[in-house]
Amino acid sequence: MQLAPTFFGLLALCATALACPGEDHDHADHAHVNKREFPSVPLTPPTRPLTWGDLNIIHTTDTHGWLLGHQKTSFPEPNYSGDFGDFASFVSHMKEIALEKDVDLLLVDSGDLHDGTGLSDGFPAGGVDAHESNKFIAELPYDVMSIGNHELYIYANTLDMYQNFVPKLKGRYLSSNVNITVAGKDGKPVSVPVGNRSVKFKTRKGRKVTSLGVLYDFTDNDHNTTVQRVQDMVKENWFKEAIAEQPDLFLLVGHMPVQRDNWPAVFNAVRAVHPTTPILILGGHSHVRDCVQLDGRAMSLESGRYMETVGWMSVDLDERNQHQNLTFSRRYLDPNRVTYEFHSGRSNRTFDTLQGRQITSGLQQLSKQFDLEELFGTAPHDFTLSRDPFPSNDSALSLLVQQALPVALAINNTRANIPNIIISNSGELRFDIYAGPFTKNDQLTTLPFADSFLFLPNISAGVAKQVLPTLNGPSANERKRALERRYADLWGRGHVDHVYRAWLADMDARSGRARRAMANLTLGYVTHDACPGAGDDILHAPLPFFDSPDYVGSDAPNVTDDTPIDLVFINFIEDDVLSVLNGLQTQKNFSDADVLSYSPILANEALGLFALKAWN
Repeated sequence: MQLAPTFFGLLALCATALACPGEDHDHADHAHVNKREFPSVPLTPPTRPLTWGDLNIIHTTDTHGWLLGHQKTSFPEPNYSGDFGDFASFVSHMKEIALEKDVDLLLVDSGDLHDGTGLSDGFPAGGVDAHESNKFIAELPYDVMSIGNHELYIYANTLDMYQNFVPKLKGRYLSSNVNITVAGKDGKPVSVPVGNRSVKFKTRKGRKVTSLGVLYDFTDNDHNTTVQRVQDMVKENWFKEAIAEQPDLFLLVGHMPVQRDNWPAVFNAVRAVHPTTPILILGGHSHVRDCVQLDGRAMSLESGRYMETVGWMSVDLDERNQHQNLTFSRRYLDPNRVTYEFHSGRSNRTFDTLQGRQITSGLQQLSKQFDLEELFGTAPHDFTLSRDPFPSNDSALSLLVQQALPVALAINNTRANIPNIIISNSGELRFDIYAGPFTKNDQLTTLPFADSFLFLPNISAGVAKQVLPTLNGPSANERKRALERRYADLWGRGHVDHVYRAWLADMDARSGRARRAMANLTLGYVTHDACPGAGDDILHAPLPFFDSPDYVGSDAPNVTDDTPIDLVFINFIEDDVLSVLNGLQTQKNFSDADVLSYSPILANEALGLFALKAWN
């Protein structure tokens, strides 16, 4: 967690008419704000109000435990510095505005509450991922939530959701095509929906809503959970019965991208029965900001990842003329207090609600309980996944394979003196490393995977040196075709990084250099979607983007080609390594039986161990 802002940093914030941490707070507020640690850099406020309609939606998705906000000072992190207590206060004020305007306002989430930060993943032995952090999400007045794939990787997590979280939503947690197997009343196993398959409710203004919650065709769910293909779900009798009655609008919520996936299958099934009924789709999963209209009386919105975006959708419902196009709006908000205060019409003095302060305090207590501020060391500068080229001194991937893994895996290792090459997949890292304190929370955020390290001994250096370049492919075209085949499989298992990276690359290619030359723009998302008008709430310059290989490795040892060395690799890529190695030589056909454990240290420990040695 970053250091508290300096006095001059606070003056800079106040001078630009932004939220000032100590301003106009009573003693309780002052203590809260001192602990909140505001970013010590000025934040750009929005320039235009939100467009309100008859029905409005605040949307979150893929929050992945990012409930304490992004608290590093390097951009774009300050854009997303609001915590979940701030968000709760924002929702409360927006509900009040909706009452004043006499319109409907719904709060919707599209799944993936697990796996992302120490708040969800840093639980002590015997705990369950996100069990504690989800309690804070349940405090907000969500009208509809849907299940995500990260709720299904581990049965214990799914069961925890079924038993402890779903009941708090009182029938509004939806899992239309996802079941869990539990003990029935007679003690025998029975497969039941994790939540509800559908729900019908009325808004405050009396509008009838039919809602479903769909998960994309996920294939890597744990035992005793089932995910039905979307194409099959829409043929079910329960689905036909759920959509038979005409509501005032359909609210389709799901952990599925709004483009290039299966939403049209659901949309078309509804449209076949109700040709003109308004359809609002709230999607997720691919971690991008996106919007598309499947016809003139529908809109689909996707609101990013990691509490880096809060989505807004509004629509004017013309009940008298059911054949003309509807007027929609959408906006992608940067979740910070400046944004929240601007759109709620509150000042720093009046913004915090009692519930918001209590949620912030509770999250901070959970952070202490999980010891997430345990300090491993101080990162000397930023290390990024895609804003700097690989290899380079500022590349997080270079840091991992050229510095961190060689240091961490040598600890208490009897083979440390034997030359080696260490290979990992680049997707092992999930987030950037920022200058300043590197804590237990940063370790879990950056590399959360409990993958192990394996090795093959006595591989001639000349052969071992060829493994990494062969993994990355000799030809760009061949590599592209191979990746397309591989990503089809990885997509089903939940891999979205290639989609998010392609989005960043397109953003940079469109306007990166020109917009970064504009001194008045800070780094952030610059969205180009398929809906009319500007979607981003605040103008930014896109982040620089550099591609990186799918496999990365440590520097090869300076030995002759016939020197036997250890070929070390992460267990996730074992099959790939063996396949390549067997294609490079004919002396031995390597199999799983030849693979040995290299170190008891797991991947999610490596950066912390390195920081203890190198950054102190």
